[in-house]
Amino acid sequence: MIEQLKIWDEDLFLWLNSFHTDWLDVINFQLSQTYTWLPFYAILIFFIYKVDPKNSWWVFGGVALTILISDQVTSGIMKPFFERLRPCHDERWDDMVHNYRRCGGLFGFASSHAANTFGLAVFLNLKMKGKLRFLPWLFLWAAVISYTRIYLGVHYPGDIIVGALVGVAAGLISWFVIVFVRRELLKMILKD
Repeated sequence: MIEQLKIWDEDLFLWLNSFHTDWLDVINFQLSQTYTWLPFYAILIFFIYKVDPKNSWWVFGGVALTILISDQVTSGIMKPFFERLRPCHDERWDDMVHNYRRCGGLFGFASSHAANTFGLAVFLNLKMKGKLRFLPWLFLWAAVISYTRIYLGVHYPGDIIVGALVGVAAGLISWFVIVFVRRELLKMILKD
């Protein structure tokens, strides 16, 4: 069953990766870069602080915890454990994969981009529920960023799906930890 899933994953990757045009290469590459999103992150930080300055540090701490968990699980544990070559490093696809500019590390299972972006979307939507109306759009943003990884030839769809699931779990865990720790700290402070 695992081998069949792998074959379907590779076939879907080859099909999705085949849809590319020169003018989209640069756009997808830029969308995939962290520094491209620094202004977006700055605006997000501004709105989070503006809407709830008293509790914003809890939100920022939760975001940091989410990224720490999702990134360490995907890059620190899964990639070295599973050792699944990125498509752009796999010699079977040398003449078939469209890879733009760089391939990245040797292994790609699971996608850290997908884990980090979906983790951020989940955590912020839970923690800031009802306070910032645009936050559900973060799921579309995470999906677009994740898709660029397939377009650029550096991840299989399975890498993206599993990475997204890791991110969802990281966001949920961080939300639970932040809510629990904050509640327990308030109980301790109010007792004294």
